[in-house]
Amino acid sequence: MNEGALMIDGGRLDRAEDFMRRNARLIDRRRFAFHFRGGPAAAIAAALRPYENADGGYGQALEPDLRGEGSQPVPAQHALEFLHEAGADDDAAVTRLCDYLATISRGGGVPFVLPSVREAPHAPWWQTPDDPPGGIVPTGTLAGQLHRIGSAHPWLGPATEFCWAAIDAADDPAPYEIYAILAFLDQAPDRDRAEAAFERLRKPMLQRVTLDPNAPGGDLHFPLDLAPAPDGFGRRLFSDETIEEQLDALVEAQREDGGWTVDFLIWTPKTEPEWRGYVTVERLKTLRAYGRLPR
Repeated sequence: MNEGALMIDGGRLDRAEDFMRRNARLIDRRRFAFHFRGGPAAAIAAALRPYENADGGYGQALEPDLRGEGSQPVPAQHALEFLHEAGADDDAAVTRLCDYLATISRGGGVPFVLPSVREAPHAPWWQTPDDPPGGIVPTGTLAGQLHRIGSAHPWLGPATEFCWAAIDAADDPAPYEIYAILAFLDQAPDRDRAEAAFERLRKPMLQRVTLDPNAPGGDLHFPLDLAPAPDGFGRRLFSDETIEEQLDALVEAQREDGGWTVDFLIWTPKTEPEWRGYVTVERLKTLRAYGRLPR
C-alpha cells in the first residue's frame, strides 16, 4: 500500500453506519454490525430466515431486483454468502438449499432465472424462455461457494462437471459470466485445471473491464469487481498500480450520505436503498481486505 493511500477512517465509517441505519435492509445492517462493529454473527443467519421458502430456496426479494416471493436460483448465492459470513456453513439451511437446487437443475446446472419470475414484479433484464437451460450464471458461483465449505451434497458433482464444460467452451465470456467463472475457479478442487482455464481466459476477461475509475455510463465493471479481495484469480489480472488507483477511487466514491452506490439501472424506487445498503457493506469489506480500513 502506498504511503499516501486514502483510508477509511473512523469518521468515514461513522458516516457509513449512519447511512446503513437510515436506509439499509435489516440483513445488511446486521452484516455491517458484524463486520465493522463487533456485532453477533448469529444475527445475520437469523435475519436470513424470513427469506427462505418451504422448498429450501430463497425469494422474498433477497435479490432486490426479483420482488417475488417464490424461490429463484440467484438469491441462493446470496444466502450461501450470508451464511458463510455468519460462520454457519454447517447450518441445515445449506442442505435444504442444495436439495432445492437439485430440483431445478438442467444437465447439472441451474438456470439464470425460472419462468415463475413472470408472476411478480422484476427488473426488465430478468428474462427467460419457458424451459430455460442451466447456465454458468449462477451455477459457477453456487458450486464455488459449496466447494469453499467442503460440501459433499450430491448436487455438487454434476454441477462441477457442468461448470467445467461451460468454462471449456467459453472464449469471450460476458461480465456476469466472468464473475461466476472466477468464483468457481477460485475454489475448484482441480487446481491445475483451474490455473490453465484462468490463463486461457485472462485476455478476454481483461477486455471486459473498465480501467478508468471515473468512466461515465452504467453497468460498468471495474477491477475491484473482479478482485474484491487480494487472494483470488481476479487479483492476478491487474498490476499493483492499478489496484492502488482503484482503491483510492473506491474510498473517494463514498457519497456524502455515507453510502456507496451502484452503476446499474434502478428500475423501481425501493431497490435503490436496498442495493446501496448491500453494496456499502461489500465496498467496505473490499477496502478492509486490502488494508484500507483498519481492523
